[in-house]
Amino acid sequence: MAVHIRLRRMGTKKRPFYRIVAADSRRARDGRFLEIVGFYNPIKQPAEVKVHEDKITKWLDEGAVPSHTVASLLTQVGFSEKYQKAKKGEDVSAIELKPSIKERVKKTRKMKKAAVAAAEAASEVAAEAPKVDAAKAAPEVAAEAPKEKAVKAPKEEAAEAPAPEAEKEPETETEKEPDKE
Repeated sequence: MAVHIRLRRMGTKKRPFYRIVAADSRRARDGRFLEIVGFYNPIKQPAEVKVHEDKITKWLDEGAVPSHTVASLLTQVGFSEKYQKAKKGEDVSAIELKPSIKERVKKTRKMKKAAVAAAEAASEVAAEAPKVDAAKAAPEVAAEAPKEKAVKAPKEEAAEAPAPEAEKEPETETEKEPDKE
């Protein structure tokens, strides 16, 4: 049986809450699981993660594979580093896990600040751009207008010219050729 450590969605509509569970890989995402090994609450700011170190260590030692998302959460909380050092036999008593994920919040804030700064810079550039007076622009537009018509004229003539017809059919009986008998 292949065991995966993954997220199980809980909570209500548009208010997700996840349990970190050890489950058979063949089971549904929200289906039966073997054991709850922690939880993840992305709604709280900063996002809250609680991991039961002993339970996760037990499952990882038995060969369980964490999903990409759970592996990322474990790294952000500091569990992965602690687990690797414990496997090597190093002292891990000084390493404490972080109860929340502040790195992502910092990145989000930096991205928002950068977006605001870019918007302000764009508005400053637009404000500094020279304003064109309509009365002064009118002679320039009038000078450009004949050039545009000259360019369009050959195309329009080609489109308006009728296509050459190979043979016209006579429209009345008098124009028809007499029958040869």
